[in-house]
Amino acid sequence: MKYVLLFFCFFSVNSLIAQPRAYTTANAHSHNDYEKPDPFYKAYKHQFGSIEADIFLLKESDDLFVAHNRSDLDKKRRTLDSLYLQPLANCIRKNNGFVYSDTSRKLQLLIDIKTEAIPTLNRLIEQLRKYPELINASTLKIVISGNRPPADMFIVYPPFIFFDGVVGTQYSNEALSRIPLFSGNFSAFSKWNGKGSMPENDRNELLKAISEVHLNAKPVRFWGAPDGNDAWIQFMSLQADYINTDRIEELSKFIETSQQKR
Repeated sequence: MKYVLLFFCFFSVNSLIAQPRAYTTANAHSHNDYEKPDPFYKAYKHQFGSIEADIFLLKESDDLFVAHNRSDLDKKRRTLDSLYLQPLANCIRKNNGFVYSDTSRKLQLLIDIKTEAIPTLNRLIEQLRKYPELINASTLKIVISGNRPPADMFIVYPPFIFFDGVVGTQYSNEALSRIPLFSGNFSAFSKWNGKGSMPENDRNELLKAISEVHLNAKPVRFWGAPDGNDAWIQFMSLQADYINTDRIEELSKFIETSQQKR
C-alpha cells in the first residue's frame, strides 16, 4: 500500500514542478563545466538549463577561483568572475534582462563551494552585487551546493541566493523555501555502470528517492552518475529533472534525436 501511494503521489505532483514530458536541453546539467575547453559558452550555446562551477576562496588573494581540486587552481585565468559572471552578465544585457534570447528558457547556475562555507559564500555575494543584471534576472537562479551554511541559516541570505538540497534530508518549510533543487549521490542508490539495463532493485530505489523529492514539488538530479546513452534513457524514464553530463555535445544531440522519434 505504501508504494502504491508513493507512485500515485509521484504522478500527481509531477506537473507541479514543470517537468516536461519531452526532454530538452533545459533538463541538462553541465557538470564540472569549467573543465571544458570553452567554459560556459558551449553549454550556453546548447541552452542548457543548469551549469556548474566549483569554487575556492584563496585568502591570499581574496578572490574566487574555479577548479575541481585545489591542485588544479590557475590563479592567473580561472576566476569565477572571468569565466562565468562577466560572460553571463553580458548575455543578459544583450537579451534585455533575460539569460537566453528565448525568454522562456531559464538557467540555474550551480556554484559548488569547496572551501569554508560562510566566508566563501559571503565573498561570492560581494561579487554578485557588482552585477545587478545577475541578481535581478528573472530567468536566472543562483544555487549554492557543496559546503553550505546550516539549513536554518538559509533564510538569512539575500533573496537571490538559493541552496541545493540533499536527497533524503528533511528540511523545515522555511529552509525548503530557499531550496529550488535536490541533488543526490548516485552511488548511494546504485552501483550500476551505465551499460545495458539498470537492475530493477536499483531502479526502485531511485524511483522512490525521486518521488519523495517530487512530493515537495522540487526537481532532482544525481551526481556521480553514469554518463552515456543507456544512462540518459534510464534517467528520462525515471523522470529525473536534470541529467548530469560531462558530454555536452553528445547529450544535446541525443536529446534532439530522441525527441524527433517521439
